[in-house]
Amino acid sequence: MNFNPDFNPYSTQKRPVYGKKGMVATSQPLAAQAGLEVLKKGGNAVDAAVATAAALTVVEPTSNGIGSDSFAIVWLNGKMFGLNSSGYSPKSISIDALHSLGYKEMPTHGIVPITVPGAPAAWAELTSRFGNLTLKECLTPAIEYASSGYPLSPVLAKNWSNGYSFYKKLASEHDFKAWFDTFAPQGEPPKVGEIWSSKAHAENLLEIAETNSESFYRGRLADIISDYMAKSGGFLSKSDLEEYTPEWVEPIFTNYRGYDVWEMPPNGQGLVTLIALNILREFDVSSLSPEDCYHKSFEAMKLAFTAGKEFITDPNHMRISVESLLSKEYADKLRDNISDKALEPSPISPYSGGTVYLCTADGDGNMVSFIQSNYSGFGSGIVIPGTGISMQNRGGDFHLNPDHANALAPRKRTYHTIIPGFLTKNEIPIGPFGVMGGYMQPQGHLQVLMNTIDFNLNPQATLDRPRWQWIKGKEFEIESNFDENISKNLAKKCHEVSISTATVKFGNGHIIWRDPASGVLCGGMESRCDGHIAVW
Repeated sequence: MNFNPDFNPYSTQKRPVYGKKGMVATSQPLAAQAGLEVLKKGGNAVDAAVATAAALTVVEPTSNGIGSDSFAIVWLNGKMFGLNSSGYSPKSISIDALHSLGYKEMPTHGIVPITVPGAPAAWAELTSRFGNLTLKECLTPAIEYASSGYPLSPVLAKNWSNGYSFYKKLASEHDFKAWFDTFAPQGEPPKVGEIWSSKAHAENLLEIAETNSESFYRGRLADIISDYMAKSGGFLSKSDLEEYTPEWVEPIFTNYRGYDVWEMPPNGQGLVTLIALNILREFDVSSLSPEDCYHKSFEAMKLAFTAGKEFITDPNHMRISVESLLSKEYADKLRDNISDKALEPSPISPYSGGTVYLCTADGDGNMVSFIQSNYSGFGSGIVIPGTGISMQNRGGDFHLNPDHANALAPRKRTYHTIIPGFLTKNEIPIGPFGVMGGYMQPQGHLQVLMNTIDFNLNPQATLDRPRWQWIKGKEFEIESNFDENISKNLAKKCHEVSISTATVKFGNGHIIWRDPASGVLCGGMESRCDGHIAVW
């Protein structure tokens, strides 16, 4: 990996950040600082990841919360581990139950799409198995932020305002009173530079910390959550919480030009990225014209996404194996569909989500790729009264068609959009990476990897490069700084390309690469959000 790229020292563009003893990269400066604080207290990369994740529930509630789900890829002491801490659907929910309530499609907000939150369980599991510090030590910065308050950063304030407007429109349909009491206590959303705090959030983070998350699943907080659900017509019960545990899994990978690209297995959608890479690896994309390179990338992503949306769900319900989807034969079959013109696959409608991504590294070579999400924005809009706990709406991705692979069923994990990534070469770790943002995520992963491997860009240049996103059919959106001539040439290949000025649509990413010889860390931060790298 090239750590010495040429650049103009007088340029105003962001440059990669270097360090040696530790690094934390995420979308909020205060959260990154929380992770660094824990590293300096003797924590390792796992402790830093948990500290950062917990802090993000406070300083970026527009994307995640205590009631979120999490996934993690951990490189520790020369070994790789995967943690799936996404929750399953309640055991009392079913397609028939929703049909009887008048639903023809799965609702995306309110009490119904709430599944078991996995984030608090992930924090406890990670620190118990791999951490140097206690969960309470890791959550202390987050508790202080929630108790004392913090000033809103620019992108956060914008997303907060958008969320406020969105829930205002839905308020007549759902019980969002606790949401407004928590996130708009003065009757309007806080603005840039204004202080927001939540004593309830702080108190319950402390309770989670002191009980190693037991209170959330089997104690007082579980009682409060399940009582509210029962009174409000929800499906989530105390037993759903009590019986939940995260799952340690083996990450899956494909080899792309000598690098092993690692993703979490289904129910996550990282498989989509790996299928696209398998299609593209037979093309020498770095020698193609820019429009041909984009054309083949577009087509590979459409084919991979179509396959992913058809087959990915809870692994206990999948109708085709991961191994067959990652096979050379399957990639060859998909690649044969690519011609010199845009194809029309089965339509999919990707959209932006509510997710935070972080990556951490310590001076001993340990690294973590971690992602945590409400699913969309603030999530379901349901805040458990008096707790500050906002609940995700992950169940909104289920289908009510019983023949669909991702059909709603009791105790089933849905197709999950959040995916942490990791890169190795010859069994030596290069580092963690991720791009958050709903169905943009596998597309962002593909672009990060091609920029890094095919075009040898440093982490910051990789993240700053203009992005594209497949919408449906032949429709793609591109960022406003995308080369105009290339977009015109793509139109000649029958791609329907439009410019979007909404940077949130193109995801937020962070990268940390480690030089295996020197141990030097090189990080890139996202310019499309309030991104920050804390380094030691």
